[in-house]
Amino acid sequence: MKGFFEGVLWNSRYVVLLAVWSSIVGMLLLFVLSALDMAALAIEFFKVIFMGLDRPDFHITVVSHVITAVDDFLLATVLLIFALGLYELFISKIAAAHGDEHANNILMINSLDDLKDRLGKVILMILIVAFFKNVLHVTFDDPLNILYMGAGILMVSLASYFSHKAGDKH
Repeated sequence: MKGFFEGVLWNSRYVVLLAVWSSIVGMLLLFVLSALDMAALAIEFFKVIFMGLDRPDFHITVVSHVITAVDDFLLATVLLIFALGLYELFISKIAAAHGDEHANNILMINSLDDLKDRLGKVILMILIVAFFKNVLHVTFDDPLNILYMGAGILMVSLASYFSHKAGDKH
């Protein structure tokens, strides 16, 4: 009875495959949707430039779309790292990644701390990108808004600095 229970318990780790496949599907959807959005933006760009369409807010629209695409690509990267990390931690090491001399260590996860560290850094980048996307829409009609902007930039800089310093210790 004990052996059977331990076998069931050990094999229950394969439920993690649901999270792995769901993350891969989400990653693919984000990559494709962001790429399609960038293609539509490129078409709109050529219409504005070569057909002489008058769009006074087009520059802000382009920057906003590009930042959104970067944000989506970063989120897709989080899903990829999460899927590979879960697979390596709970199912098996990925032989193709470990056998390739060109493989990057960012995708090789050895512990939950590795996974948390790598995900945390990418999530921090997503938050930084989201912050700067929101900065596009800030109006500087009040001196307090300028102070808030400076404080926000300082906080983002400190978060990036401490994240980099924490990575240097490893």
